[in-house]
Amino acid sequence: MPELPEVEVVRAGLAAALPGRQIASATVLHPRSVRRHPGGPADFETVLRSRVLAVPRRRGKFLWLPFRDGDALAAHLGMSGQFRLDAPGAPLLPHTRVVLGFADCGPELRFVDQRIFGGLWLAPAGADLPGDLGHIAPDLFEPGTDLAALALAVRRHRSGIKRVLLDQTVVSGIGNIYADEALWRARVHPETPAATMSPARVSRVLGAAREVMAEALAQGGTSFDALYVNVNGSSGYFSRSLAVYGQEGRPCPRCGSPIVREAFANRSSHRCPRCQPRPRTAH
Repeated sequence: MPELPEVEVVRAGLAAALPGRQIASATVLHPRSVRRHPGGPADFETVLRSRVLAVPRRRGKFLWLPFRDGDALAAHLGMSGQFRLDAPGAPLLPHTRVVLGFADCGPELRFVDQRIFGGLWLAPAGADLPGDLGHIAPDLFEPGTDLAALALAVRRHRSGIKRVLLDQTVVSGIGNIYADEALWRARVHPETPAATMSPARVSRVLGAAREVMAEALAQGGTSFDALYVNVNGSSGYFSRSLAVYGQEGRPCPRCGSPIVREAFANRSSHRCPRCQPRPRTAH
């Protein structure tokens, strides 16, 4: 699933192309992509017409396109969702699910989703924050985020620190890739119970997460395949800079020990066994 840097790259691309444009048509090519819209595909196509878009917004991994009337088009990219800007009449990419045409006859906005885990829906009065996303915590890049206060909130959890980082109700935007990278930078084992960590140590982890995501953002995010691209179809290049994620068997950039991959909640964790030794309290 795209994490904060990837979603921010998409948001920025849309912000350069959408504000002030009026939707002339909405076409749903697969009903599952609008399953969260209460009125179904026909209503979705109707209620979007004539709406004027404002500046796209994001919180963590979640994206929405505000309308000037105060509503919003909420979006969840899921595992493979993409927004693409293409000229009207250009061939549709495989797995195109929704197409928005505009009154200015400029580039269409197309939602492409191979696995159809993502989707779009109208969020009434959701321009500032869709109600569906009210439970999502602020992310590390939102103005006013207080790392010290967030560290105290993290320490209230008894779960391992990686599990807490992935909890979008605690801090949003961090997924498997950047959790592994942040923990490696902070020299913390992913199973270290958050409640046993000092505030300073938790703050180092959060600071490392913000640092690594900022670096990824500068390189267009992390792409491993064609499932994540920006609005023009370009891939991100941060995969070339990953220290541990997906690097099983390769030498740790810091100490040279082979990176190990371990099972974690139906996924995997990657760490350096020397830089990130297992804590005595973790089982």
